[in-house]
Amino acid sequence: MEVAVVFHSRFGHTQKLAESIAHGVSGEGVSCYLASVDDLDWDRLDRAAGMILGAPTYMGSASAEFKSFMDATSLRWLNQAWRDKVAAGFTNSYGMSGDKLNVLIQLAVFATQHGMLWVGQTEMNQSSESTSLNRLGSHLGLMAQSDNAPAHQTPPSGDLQTAVCFGARVAKITRQFYR
Repeated sequence: MEVAVVFHSRFGHTQKLAESIAHGVSGEGVSCYLASVDDLDWDRLDRAAGMILGAPTYMGSASAEFKSFMDATSLRWLNQAWRDKVAAGFTNSYGMSGDKLNVLIQLAVFATQHGMLWVGQTEMNQSSESTSLNRLGSHLGLMAQSDNAPAHQTPPSGDLQTAVCFGARVAKITRQFYR
């Protein structure tokens, strides 16, 4: 059983989240395929039991590169090739809001149009401190915020730890669903 983490990252921040999510998936004993939209193995995506979709938020929407990936799946949509896969999503932006919710909605609609089963975020928001889990209080999917700094400095530790927990949740649900 494998979960694919499909992402686009222009500056490295979203990739850091994807890597943390992959760590959470693997920590649950589920194989993880970390897949940049710039270099995809489509057959492996088709075989994956689940997909966690991630795009940075640019101008209130997913990045153009991620939208190109979504558009490239039209034949898979037509054939319902990804029907009944587990799906989840994550996004990152510079602004605390940055209209990230719009991107999570965009990813959820995309997944459900493919007949996938959407999994949300369940970590409870305890504080807005950068070390806190789910500090941005999102439940539709994972949200993170990166300062205008190199990717080795942001997103903050709380967002990365939330990503690990999110990956673990999706892996557990995928394993339960496909028993």
